Amino acid sequence: MFTGIVEEVGRVASLTDYRLVINARQTLEDVNLGDSIAVNGACLTVVEFDGDSFAVDLAPETLRRTSLGQAGPGAAVNLERALAANGRMGGHIVQGHVDGTGVITGLTPEADCYIMEIEAPESLVPYIVEKGFIAVDGISLTVVQKAVRRFTISVIPFTMQNTNLEERAVGDKLNLEADILAKYVESLLEAKFS
Repeated sequence: MFTGIVEEVGRVASLTDYRLVINARQTLEDVNLGDSIAVNGACLTVVEFDGDSFAVDLAPETLRRTSLGQAGPGAAVNLERALAANGRMGGHIVQGHVDGTGVITGLTPEADCYIMEIEAPESLVPYIVEKGFIAVDGISLTVVQKAVRRFTISVIPFTMQNTNLEERAVGDKLNLEADILAKYVESLLEAKFS
């Protein structure tokens, strides 16, 4: 489980076949083989590491559901280690199970922030709620407004400067994970009324 509070922005070293290697520092401080690290919001297993990088294997399903297959050398990726049992819950419950990708359709300055508009897959729209949580590339964010297939988030300067959003532009794909609570409510209601 994760919180959506990005610990470090790593850089893709290589992506070959189904193995992704990422250069990082802070994320490697207490890493072990088999540990889970969220990479742009996708929970991945450390299969190899050294003092400067770690490697994860990407399943075909991960490549279908996320934007990681498009991450070329040098690409910025948000990194977060799994939440320790005694850790703070600074964001929201993020599983690291990406539901799909969205596309940035607008980026508008507002005071010292940016309003980012994202087009979401139709299957995710029912789970998006104004003032509710959503994980965008693994970042715990609050939905400002929701439209038919789009929603907006407000990105404060700290988040912009300490995540990969600083390098994102209109047209870029982002990994999206809807709030798990909404999915559980839907599942319970389906079970009750079916």
